[in-house]
Amino acid sequence: MQKLSLSQTLSQKLSPQQIQFIKLLQVPTAELESRIEEELEDNPALEEGMDEDPLTHLADEAENETFEEKKEETKAEDEINVEDYLRDDDFSGYKMQGDGEAFEDKEMPMPTATSLNDQLLAQLGYLKLNERQVKIGEQLIGSIESDGYIRRDIEAIINDLAFAQNIETDEDEVLEVLFKIQEFDPPGIAARNLQECLLIQLERLNDQNPNTRLAYEIIDRCFNEFTKKHYDKIVKKLKLEGVEDLKPAIEIITRLNPKPGGTSNGLAKTQYIIPDFILTNNDGELEIALNSRNAPELKVSSSYSDMFEAYTKSDKKDKKLRETVSFVKQKLDSAKWFIDAIKQRQQTLLKTMRTIVAYQKEFFLTGDESKLKPMILKDIAEKIDMDISTVSRVANSKSVQTEFGTFMLKYFFSEGISTESGEDVSSREVKNELKKLIDQEDKTKPYSDEKLEGFLKEKGYNIARRTVAKYREQLGIPVARLRKELL
Repeated sequence: MQKLSLSQTLSQKLSPQQIQFIKLLQVPTAELESRIEEELEDNPALEEGMDEDPLTHLADEAENETFEEKKEETKAEDEINVEDYLRDDDFSGYKMQGDGEAFEDKEMPMPTATSLNDQLLAQLGYLKLNERQVKIGEQLIGSIESDGYIRRDIEAIINDLAFAQNIETDEDEVLEVLFKIQEFDPPGIAARNLQECLLIQLERLNDQNPNTRLAYEIIDRCFNEFTKKHYDKIVKKLKLEGVEDLKPAIEIITRLNPKPGGTSNGLAKTQYIIPDFILTNNDGELEIALNSRNAPELKVSSSYSDMFEAYTKSDKKDKKLRETVSFVKQKLDSAKWFIDAIKQRQQTLLKTMRTIVAYQKEFFLTGDESKLKPMILKDIAEKIDMDISTVSRVANSKSVQTEFGTFMLKYFFSEGISTESGEDVSSREVKNELKKLIDQEDKTKPYSDEKLEGFLKEKGYNIARRTVAKYREQLGIPVARLRKELL
């Protein structure tokens, strides 16, 4: 039996302004410029320039002067309090940011280049194809992923053509067009897997060298053995005299491009990092400043403020005029809130970044990675009296320019590993030692994770084998068997 009942619950919901502030807090410098431009276009009461006469009194005047029917939001709802609405948000990664004086920066070019898709479509136009084949070709090119591969099943592409293009086709017709696209530049494009990608590139070499032909045989007939570096099995399967016969062919294969869509000439856009902060060292004194793009000069429109003040002096309070004034006040409040939000963003960024600099001062003075201290989000959050989720959002996608290079802020966060002396060292230091060991190993007999664990313990790092494996994977280094090389 169903019945109705009343219950009282307490819940917290984000206001639209709070959601906007979250977005402002976490966007990097380049995106902030676009966000400000959007606000300037949407709100005529917001202008660029110095605010010589801040309208701090307008909101209070509006409460007393405007018609009584319209209830205003409470001051508590209008204020921006980061902790109130970020405390329960999910966060991930070691990230962060701060606030300070703006520094002048030069315009950094953002060169544009024709996209991979456009390049391929242009090459498709050079083929003498009928309208039907062109549509199939466009569908295939649209299915190519950023690394240059087509991973959708041919049957799925056939279905796409039927529903989207009203083209009934079969696998043979689609493959005929696909093989033509696979002849495009860059070599290996539109392959359906790595093996096909390498074979296409080897065919394009058009080389009669015996080693090139052997390389093709290895990929064509022994691909599984090649990926696992089972060279003895390859020798046996191809009936070669010994492993030495494989070396020239293996060198040819390793020079091929496994991701043709990611490194093709002129096909990928060049991106420049715009640092959010700049750090300078003045005789041992570290000074942090915001990129000037993070500190735009914004003000409330004087014409809109004059319009509102004119109303407060007017005796005409008809409905139409009240509606006009209500609109003007809304825009003024929105502009004032946006200016305040930008200022608080600057303060939060600088406060966090200054704390990071103080925490990792030895690194910023020397540029020596071994000087990096173990540091997690909680360490910074406690020092600046903010929630961990706030620190995480502030640091997201942000970077700092130093005399040693430009670093993403998450670079400075790492876990701690204890040493035999009882001190904590950064996991980044351990990773550097691990990489050195692997770089110096005999590639014909690479070290196993267990041996690497032993070497690190000899250096004083208390580390488990599974942690060695985790750090090795984070460094992008394969297991010992796959690091093995021929003499």
